[in-house]
Amino acid sequence: MGHSAELLARARALLEAHPVADGHNDLPWALREQVAYDLDRRDIAGDQSAHLHTDIPRLRAGGVGAQFWSVYVRTDLTGDAAVSACLEQIDVVRRLADRHPADLRLAFTADDMEAARAEGRIASLTGAEGGHSINNSLATLRALYRLGVRYMTLTHNDTIDWADSATDTPRHDGLTRFGEEVVREMNRLGMLVDLSHVAPATMRDALRVTTAPVVFSHSSARAVCDHPRNVPDDVLERLPVNGGVAMATFVPKFVLPAAVAWTEAADENMRAHGLHPLDGSERGLAVQRAYEEANPRPVATAATVADHLDHMREVAGIDHIGIGGDFDGTAFTPSDLSDVSGYPHLVAELLDRRWSEADLAKLTWKNAVRVLRDAEAVARHERTRRGPSIATIGQLDG
Repeated sequence: MGHSAELLARARALLEAHPVADGHNDLPWALREQVAYDLDRRDIAGDQSAHLHTDIPRLRAGGVGAQFWSVYVRTDLTGDAAVSACLEQIDVVRRLADRHPADLRLAFTADDMEAARAEGRIASLTGAEGGHSINNSLATLRALYRLGVRYMTLTHNDTIDWADSATDTPRHDGLTRFGEEVVREMNRLGMLVDLSHVAPATMRDALRVTTAPVVFSHSSARAVCDHPRNVPDDVLERLPVNGGVAMATFVPKFVLPAAVAWTEAADENMRAHGLHPLDGSERGLAVQRAYEEANPRPVATAATVADHLDHMREVAGIDHIGIGGDFDGTAFTPSDLSDVSGYPHLVAELLDRRWSEADLAKLTWKNAVRVLRDAEAVARHERTRRGPSIATIGQLDG
């Protein structure tokens, strides 16, 4: 059911004052895949709803005030190819900001986020998705930081040389010694450790090692939807001591239990036809469509996401939750959160559930700014204690 005009008006007014600082949007990868970074062919100054979840008019309509753009690299790109692809992703974010200076402002600090908001521009930050992007090199990690990367998701879908992923066979029981050194170096730099996509053992190891708050840039609650991409309660319970923020995602197959089961069955059907579950060829799409016609897909809504946020607030506390939609990084979206213009529907749903405006301001804006500010403060302290690490994976892991 839709929300009343009055509730939506209240939601929009709240977002005027406390816009969304969203933890994860995959527009850069979509631009790579669709148009090989040709920004004339996907001009986000205008309506791109035929191709993308994201454009400037819809970011404005959604009340987005800051965006961590994911500079994601697929895990089949490894070694130097992964590093180069990450650099291309960073480059396209900078090109977008150069191209749309009235709307986007590159941001590297919490102060930059606040300055962008004061100017009425959207703070544009970058987060690297997948530790394979540093090719086991702490110097490469430092180079990414100097290029503006302010979080790194330790893994994507696959386990890497130094960290276990949530959706792959574990090899390390969490972090290796080199993985722990990566976390320490991120703390020293002021780069947030992002624990979306990692195995619970990796989450727990990172929380043990880190001296700075962590983030989950796009993960929801495992207790509400039992998918390995979500965060277990024992980890959420540790966020108040750590100071970190878990940003709920909107991806239906992570948030709606019926969608988890549906996706597993649909994937099995693809394999039965000799296809990879993510096969995007005409034959692959035809097999998917036929399955969907015979077995209608369960649809998530803003209420589905709000159920996760209710639980996350209860377990982690209001100071430790945020929003990371994962737009342009998922094929399917909730019905009333179908693109970046949808955030008012989520805020309206939470207002309907009697969330206070003070709590909503923390959820949308304040927690994200604070966690970056806290990481900056830790980095200032850590840099007085030690210099850049030159440790190698061979030295630490043998």
